[in-house]
Amino acid sequence: MIKNLQSRTKLNNGVEMPWFGLGVFKVEEGQELVNAVKTAILHGYRSIDTAAIYGNEVGVGQGIRKAMKEADIAREDLFITSKVWNSELGYEKTIAAYEESLTKLGLDYLDLYLIHWPVEGKYNEAWRALETLYKEGKVKAIGVSNFQIHHLENLMKDAEIKPMVNQVEYHPRLTQKELQMYCKEQSIQLEAWSPLMQGQLLDNVELQEIANKYGKSVAQIILRWDLQNGVITIPKSTKEHRITENANVFDFVLTEEDMKQIDSLNQNHRVGPDPDNFDF
Repeated sequence: MIKNLQSRTKLNNGVEMPWFGLGVFKVEEGQELVNAVKTAILHGYRSIDTAAIYGNEVGVGQGIRKAMKEADIAREDLFITSKVWNSELGYEKTIAAYEESLTKLGLDYLDLYLIHWPVEGKYNEAWRALETLYKEGKVKAIGVSNFQIHHLENLMKDAEIKPMVNQVEYHPRLTQKELQMYCKEQSIQLEAWSPLMQGQLLDNVELQEIANKYGKSVAQIILRWDLQNGVITIPKSTKEHRITENANVFDFVLTEEDMKQIDSLNQNHRVGPDPDNFDF
């Protein structure tokens, strides 16, 4: 049951991951970032998602430590994710990248480590590195990001360990039903990045009507839709009122009718790069 910010879902290896977390994409190093992470944790968030390419792992680590100290929260109660960047994909390089992320974050381990993008010809070797890190107990769970069905199939042909998570762009304009179904069949947990479509959906008229009905904001409606679809979500914000508002989605339930109406907004429209056609 998804009851509150601490509610978790069990990944296919038995590790429990919070349904809801804070994303820090495009938040630069500095006090604003440190405060955002600290604020989120003090307001009950337990999951923080970063990546090497964001260039902000140091500040994320500082925010985590400040919050743990102020609220007497144990490291085991938090769930921290980072991702290996494309230039570091390869067995040795990926292991080194993991260690570097840990150092920057100032942590002894990560809860989840992901391959950020499915770079053709490189992600299988990187996956072998993630399997090694996992087997050695250096990371609690491993997964991928931006993988389509064919990437996952290719990965799992040689993999010893199945990915536990696939983090993808997911919002009412990009519902990814086929991918979601496939991940469900394979017991791979789907996670949404850019759930609010980088703010582009916040003035959508249909969503506004649904929001009015529940006395909620459009953002809250979308985030609730994610959760009811069984998709972990990590909205990004640095402002305290937004961080708390985003998380205020546990006191109502969308009807099946409203869920379907939100689904019907799909246009297969991406705001981020296409995983089948990127050049970085």
